[in-house]
Amino acid sequence: MLTDRASGHMVDATEPLSPGVVIGLHSGLPGLRYGFGIRVSTWLLTALVFGGQVMAVRAADLLVTRWEGRTMGSPYTVQIVGAALDTEQVEQLQLKMEQELQEVNRQMSHYQADSELSRFNRAPAKAPFKVSADFARVMRFTLELCRRSAGALDPTLAPVINLWGFGEKTTSRSVPTAAALEAARKHTGWRGLTVTADDELVKDSAELTINLSAVAKGFGVDQMARLLQQQGLTNSYVSIAGEVRVLGHNSRGTNWQVGISAPISSWREDGPMAAVASLSGQAISTSGDYQKFFFDVEGRRLCHVFDPKTGWPVQHNLGGVSVVAPESMTADALSTILFVLGPTEGMKFIDSWTNAAALFIVREAEDRFRAIPSSRFAQLTDYRP
Repeated sequence: MLTDRASGHMVDATEPLSPGVVIGLHSGLPGLRYGFGIRVSTWLLTALVFGGQVMAVRAADLLVTRWEGRTMGSPYTVQIVGAALDTEQVEQLQLKMEQELQEVNRQMSHYQADSELSRFNRAPAKAPFKVSADFARVMRFTLELCRRSAGALDPTLAPVINLWGFGEKTTSRSVPTAAALEAARKHTGWRGLTVTADDELVKDSAELTINLSAVAKGFGVDQMARLLQQQGLTNSYVSIAGEVRVLGHNSRGTNWQVGISAPISSWREDGPMAAVASLSGQAISTSGDYQKFFFDVEGRRLCHVFDPKTGWPVQHNLGGVSVVAPESMTADALSTILFVLGPTEGMKFIDSWTNAAALFIVREAEDRFRAIPSSRFAQLTDYRP
């Protein structure tokens, strides 16, 4: 059993789990260390941890190769099931994976000053700015979701995000003055962005800048999964922070069991789960207010997800929302949109999608929650309340 460090998502390679009871992890055998700061291990799962007590289970039938690294300021994890890879093959696969992720950063990082995105942010108004085909595709997808969600997703919120201290310019978080927030919001608005047929980005104001935090990690996960599929590796798990995509089956030959963290105030990576989703050939993404946040003087929880209509962190009783979709980029963007919309409007929005579903974790009191699935969530995940 493995816990994704940034998201609390958990993958169980053995038996299905019951929601809300998993509080530990089994780390497997010590691994070998290769390049890029990645830890690699090949192991057989032999125990689960329930309520602090170890319970023996049958050893996993299939070999699992696993490694970890960092990208986009977050940890990533790769698990490959049933492939007898030697050291050289693992190293070559790692190298290709790193190159793929570096390319995503080269295109869409808002931290990397020479990325295509950063250079576009410094570009003048009205001037077509040529970008890579993948970057253009991500932007078209993002702008379409901006339209479909009536602006609940907005990639031009960079000035607002930085003003509150959740961006790349400062880590000092505080409530800005009304005047400063109004000035920042004047330089936002997704309708000021277009993508030409020649893969060029155009903005109507020089001050308009973009931040693709709501889709870039998801796109990176999809690229990781695509790379493994190209290598004929069809049973796998890949993640970047809270973005997870699984292919095929786990080491028991069954669906991957992916845990959804309970959004408790003292959240930790091995904390309790609110639910478990059974997935194969799907992606899951969670947005919530329990990892990146601060409290203001009035005791309000102010998190890193913003309502584009106000420029403020979202203020409602939704602690977290997890979205299952065919691809990680879609799940990533939808989880942000639903968290902005809240449980009522978010439920209406997700039910308009025929191939995606969501689980809303509504906060009823501090550390007391109610899980509300959308109409297709149980069908897509085998979810049982």
